[in-house]
Amino acid sequence: MKRFAVLFTCFLLLMTMSGCGTAVYAPGNPDVTPPVSGEIPPPQSADDATPDAATTPDAPGDSIINIYCPYDPVIFDKFRELHPDFPYEINVKSFATVCTSYTVALDESLTAGRDDAPDIYVVESADIRKYAAGDMARYAAPYKDLGLDMDTLVKEADIARYVLDMGTNPDGEIVALSYEGTGGAFIYRRSIAKDVWGTDDPETIKDKIGPDWDKFLEAAAKLKARGYSIVSGYDDIWYAVYNSAEIPWIVDGKLTIDPKRAAFLDLAKQLHNKGYTNNTLSWTDDWYAGMKDAGPKKVFGYLGPSWFVDYVLKGNCGGEAIGEGTYGDWAVCEPPVGFFWGGEWIFANKHSPHKEALGVIIRWITLDTSETGLQYLWANGQIDRQGEQMAAVSGTVMRKVSAETDILGYQDMFDVFDRAARLARGDNATHYDVLINSYWLQQVGEYAEGRKTRAQAIADFKQAVKDNLDITVE
Repeated sequence: MKRFAVLFTCFLLLMTMSGCGTAVYAPGNPDVTPPVSGEIPPPQSADDATPDAATTPDAPGDSIINIYCPYDPVIFDKFRELHPDFPYEINVKSFATVCTSYTVALDESLTAGRDDAPDIYVVESADIRKYAAGDMARYAAPYKDLGLDMDTLVKEADIARYVLDMGTNPDGEIVALSYEGTGGAFIYRRSIAKDVWGTDDPETIKDKIGPDWDKFLEAAAKLKARGYSIVSGYDDIWYAVYNSAEIPWIVDGKLTIDPKRAAFLDLAKQLHNKGYTNNTLSWTDDWYAGMKDAGPKKVFGYLGPSWFVDYVLKGNCGGEAIGEGTYGDWAVCEPPVGFFWGGEWIFANKHSPHKEALGVIIRWITLDTSETGLQYLWANGQIDRQGEQMAAVSGTVMRKVSAETDILGYQDMFDVFDRAARLARGDNATHYDVLINSYWLQQVGEYAEGRKTRAQAIADFKQAVKDNLDITVE
């Protein structure tokens, strides 16, 4: 099988988020982020919110709040635990172990509008635009309709732009926000940085590998001269390239190729032809091997969010303590271009009769910056079952919490991931991106590895989009 046919298949498996088991968070699953839980203060100022029975809405005769989520519902379990006086029964339908398509089941329930339709539903990043601005956006309630002062709360929480972009409807209203920060950074080897540049300081290394891809390629050449690969495979940089585009794949119903995405053809070819990588595919054994120096050349770095450090790198670096394998020999710096990767956004059904109560729950998950809010607990490792600290979307929370982790040589990774998140954008996404990305990656591989000309690869990409999607292609 051609190498990139495998990448095409892997990409589809990783991105579609449907079918048996895809709703379970696991290392290497790019759009399912680690499960969470928490607690919920009612709407007050972001820093002073605490549970207060006096502000909890009274439950009407129908006192059941139905929630759909694609993973282990620990967020909502924690909410019930910490708010025993909340006057509603919370009924969570989790698809973590259900052998069915989550989005198909969600769509059917929203469309049917039965009594058990979800009042709150959780959607992964790959599908966000469908529910915020696409075919299913008609069911999403603007957060302001839940009794939330969005201008004040968003400012107080200092929510990263990409989170707002992804959760905004065509009328400019916020209909969904996330809780886990998935802005991406460059995760690199300290010892290799010292060998090539004489320092492992993140502020220095970020200027060696960026900004932009010309600096990245210059760094790749220097690394190669010392016997290192800058990344494991050329597809490692795709998520950063994809998320940095200024123009969506579809504009006014017409396929549009942003120049930055088009440039990935040439970036991939240079990385491949000049021997700047180990020529691996993401999420394969050979790719993981580079994290513990088991590949043909030592790999300098990977691109990913904080969950990548905790759920991918930590388990594959060949050790469990500093000095074992590559454990402790890593650091993070700002990436060549801003990007985010993964996350879940929280929606409220506009037909729910419990909007005030939904506002209490959603505010605690997405906008509460107090020490009893979900994001603070999440960032402090009090939610994750293994006690891992992971980034929050609130810059206010990120600046309150330190995450000095030993795998990164006790660097405070939150300082970098918060700044990196400010570089990312989400106004360049459409609800067709999963399929379009897969068609594009397949043709990039054909060109990068010499099986097609650049012009033929682009033509074949356009034909695939034309054959499979109801989009105008010129």
